[in-house]
Amino acid sequence: MPSQEKPNVLIVMTDQQRADLTRATGFGLDTMPALDALGEAGAIFRNGYTASPLCVPARVSMLTGRFPSAHRVKQNSTGEHAYFDRDLLDVLRDHGYRLGFSGKPHIHRPLEDFDAARGPYWHTGGPASSEQDEAFDDWLAELDHGVGAEPTPFPLEQQLPYRIVDGAIEVIEELTQEGDPFFCWVSFPEPHNPYQVPSPYFEMFGEDEVPERLAGPETREAKGPMFRWLGDLFESKRPGFDDQWRRYRASYYGMLRLIDDQVARLLAQLGDRAEDTIVIVVADHGDFVGEYGLQRKGAGMPEVLMRIPMQISGPGVRAGQVLDEPVSLVDILPTLCEMVGARIPDGVQGRSLAPLLRGEPAPPHEFDSIYAELGYGGVPYREDERPDLHFDYDGPTLDELNTVTMSGGTRMVRSGRYKLTLDSEGNVELYDLTSDPVELSNLADDPAHASTRADLVQLLGRWMIRVADDLPRGVYVPKTAPHHWRWAPAASTKESS
Repeated sequence: MPSQEKPNVLIVMTDQQRADLTRATGFGLDTMPALDALGEAGAIFRNGYTASPLCVPARVSMLTGRFPSAHRVKQNSTGEHAYFDRDLLDVLRDHGYRLGFSGKPHIHRPLEDFDAARGPYWHTGGPASSEQDEAFDDWLAELDHGVGAEPTPFPLEQQLPYRIVDGAIEVIEELTQEGDPFFCWVSFPEPHNPYQVPSPYFEMFGEDEVPERLAGPETREAKGPMFRWLGDLFESKRPGFDDQWRRYRASYYGMLRLIDDQVARLLAQLGDRAEDTIVIVVADHGDFVGEYGLQRKGAGMPEVLMRIPMQISGPGVRAGQVLDEPVSLVDILPTLCEMVGARIPDGVQGRSLAPLLRGEPAPPHEFDSIYAELGYGGVPYREDERPDLHFDYDGPTLDELNTVTMSGGTRMVRSGRYKLTLDSEGNVELYDLTSDPVELSNLADDPAHASTRADLVQLLGRWMIRVADDLPRGVYVPKTAPHHWRWAPAASTKESS
């Protein structure tokens, strides 16, 4: 039990971190040893999923416990339009927490809504406390979201994760002066592009150590028009961009280690307060990291974009758990509600994971599948179209290029070894993730898998009904169940209104 009445809460979020590139997930290189050790002291979810493979929709989902179709933020430019009853900040403030933030926001709330904040940081810079910081930020901007071919010519102290952790340490000191429990969200812009690291991280993982890709650029044809379009757009702006894939991957691994070292520095600074702190480590979404000959994100819902690292440790968490239940970013809010003794707000669609964290068995009917969303609506653009962007199609700049290929809408469900997606044009894709982890063989029209397709289409339909928004509240109040476990067997979960 924590020494204070309520535990502190620390959320560490990375941006665009693929889930399968740490030693704890079976990867051959030791990219994040400190976070692996932290996960071993708590619970690691091997099948964590984003709610949407795009920054702002995913982050709003985490804070509101709602999927994008409910909170209505489906692209990065519409965060201020989020629709919800009460979010994580509201819940924790109402329960006596002081709120802190350091890093990249990209959410629906202004930094003024926190009691102490450092930022905003973006992928090309943030608050600068020295001329050296300013020079580094200018250098980042000149890299133009590309891949650094040489070690970054600035010391570690100029890197954004270092400056963000400095800010987080200051924020936590401010928040704890009065003795109240604190919530601090530390949000790193990395390992999102631009892909760069200083020595020794640049040399830490050599290009000759980079494992072969599971799927190269030749597979884009099989993946369909959005994958082809994204690759062609990259190639038109930066010819030969995929030639750098080994350097891109090696630097990505180095960025992970740099982040890991800075999180370790933050946790060491917590000292005795760490025993009273729930620590959640998560990412907003994944990164191609060279699969399909692509960088970043922007096409489809492959596992490399949808699966995210997710681990929870601290008070109320039984140590040494590695859980296979599929879980989502939307589950974080209801989980924290239960762990701090708060009521889950109206309109929340996630499920509390608190019983699982305590070591209790998960009801299979509730935790045998997961759902996610993609797309900002409308009729999907064709790959020969050039809809308006906030930058020119000519020239090398490609900051938000990936969002062009997120038009229309797609919904995903995974259950066991199978995954099914359905888009707004009626296209169905079905994959066996065990035998086909990069999803190249579409089994949707295979007669041998007809029953699997039918079962998953029905399951997807149930999920889409489940996440239909029940806000605003009216005279008739929807019935809720403990932990928000709507599909748990009646024998193990007694519903209450």
